[in-house]
Amino acid sequence: MKSVMTTTISAADAAGRFPSSSDLESVQGNIQRAAARLEAAEKLAGNHEAVVKEAGDACFAKYSYLKNAGEAGDSQEKVNKCYRDIDHYMRLVNYSLVVGGTGPLDEWGIAGAREVYRALNLPASAYITAFTFSRDRLCVPRDMSAQAGVEYASALDYIINSLS
Repeated sequence: MKSVMTTTISAADAAGRFPSSSDLESVQGNIQRAAARLEAAEKLAGNHEAVVKEAGDACFAKYSYLKNAGEAGDSQEKVNKCYRDIDHYMRLVNYSLVVGGTGPLDEWGIAGAREVYRALNLPASAYITAFTFSRDRLCVPRDMSAQAGVEYASALDYIINSLS
């Protein structure tokens, strides 16, 4: 799984060198933010059902046409699948916070996502809306500390930018 540490070591190994001082500074910064990332991961895990429901509700509120006949949410089964997909991404955000890198998102969530959404007639903009809502809904210090909020919002920004 790709993380800052594995990426740094792999790059140095591929170049046949020891990690440089800037490589080590990057790893050190990642380690220093670990407590905040783990706090964000813990808060997300503890509230994931509410986060997913609110994100999905925001998506269907903005794109109410999705529940029309022939659209991505025209049955309860399809609506449930949309919420399931949001839940999947939120688990990947959680995993990414734990490992301190985007590896889980890259490997299991983003690679090929746009093509899949096009093939299934699922608008990526609806998912972007859900993740934007989750990011913007965050309230520091109610939900988590400021640094944990930065880490959480950064992971959501990564998804938003990747699907845009």
